[in-house]
Parts: sequence; C-alpha cells; structure tokens
Amino acid sequence: MQSQVLADAQTLATAAAVLIAADARAAVAARGRYVFAVSGGSTPWVMLRALAAQDVPWHAVHVLQVDERVAPAGDPLRNLTPLRASLLAPAQFHAMPVEAPDLAAAAGRYAQLLCELTGSPAVLDLVHLGLGPDGHTASLVPGDPVLDVTDLDVALTTGTYQGTRRMTLTYPALARARRVLWLVSGAEKAAMLVRLQAHDRSIPAGRVRADHALVLADHAAAPPAAP
Repeated sequence: MQSQVLADAQTLATAAAVLIAADARAAVAARGRYVFAVSGGSTPWVMLRALAAQDVPWHAVHVLQVDERVAPAGDPLRNLTPLRASLLAPAQFHAMPVEAPDLAAAAGRYAQLLCELTGSPAVLDLVHLGLGPDGHTASLVPGDPVLDVTDLDVALTTGTYQGTRRMTLTYPALARARRVLWLVSGAEKAAMLVRLQAHDRSIPAGRVRADHALVLADHAAAPPAAP
C-alpha cells in the first residue's frame, strides 16, 4: 500500500482527479472502456467536480456506486443526489437500485451489471474508498454479517447503520479492482488511518486487499512526521 500526504482536502481531491483522469486515458487506450466506483462523503464530491476539468475520454467512462443507503429517491441521506450534482462531466452513471421492492434481487442485478461492463468475474478499473472514524469503508461496517460475504459482489447489510440498511460492494469485488484509491481527510480519521496502513484486520477497512492500493491523506488525517 502506497501513501501520500497532501496539504488539505481540496488539494487531495484535485490530486485524485488528476490520477483518475490518467488512469481513465490508459484504460480506454488499452481496453476501450473505464469503469470506476465512487463512495460517499464530502471529499469525493470535490474530486468529481475537479475531474470535469481534466482530459478524460468521457464517452467510454462508466461511474458506479460503491455503496448506498436504502432510502427513497431524494432522501438527503442518499449518496446519489450529491454524486449526480458533482459529476459535471457526461459520464455514463449507474445508480445502485436501492428503491427496488426486492433488494436482494436488485443487488444481484447490480452485480450482473458489473459483469456486463467489465467481464466475469467483474474487475473494476478503480474503486474509490473512504475511511470512517469507526474503521468502516464502503458500507462494510463493524459487526455486520456483510463482512463475511464471499460469494456475492454486491450485498446488503443485515442490520441498520446510522439509521438505514445499506447496499455495498463486498470484499471480493474490491479485491479484484485494478486499483483502490483511498481518500482520507480530517483529524477524526487519524487513528484509523494508522490501523489501515498497518493492515489491521480487526477493522473493516483493514480487510480490504492492499495490492495496487494508494492512500491520499491530508495533513489533518496524517500529520507529516517531525524532522
């Protein structure tokens, strides 16, 4: 796992946009398509707005969700609304179907979409992940049976987390991604960032496969070492 410390959340988001744009150009040149998944949080929305200013072959780009709250359309808890508002470029966007009456079947359809876009088994070009103060990432949350799902790429939390059930990519889907990009900002993440970088499997984030992973953190989350 590689890491880089940047000045602040804005600088971090811009650096992530530059990286994703370069990754997209290379993927489209090599495979004709770029498929990446985005988590929720304020920093990725800044990243997506910055991405609109980059040189990206948007006609061949597909954007998916890493996770989503099970809530009605327009609910302020949903990741979907700020994601769509921040994605200023004309990418092909695929929302998680959390409004479906049969959520398990809907999760299966989303997993099938991954395969249709990337092949079977699904291999996403890039997955963006955040890090919660409790060590969660995506909607892989402490204590939920979703942590132990090994036979599905998209699954549902069994219980509620911060008031809602979630639909999320699972560890197998994350492990096959060509690149995992962690964006970590804020002092409240500092303790968990240390554990993530130590591959501490007692937190959900620490169980994500570290191959081809890059952590971009701001100074608040990862203060530079003293000289």
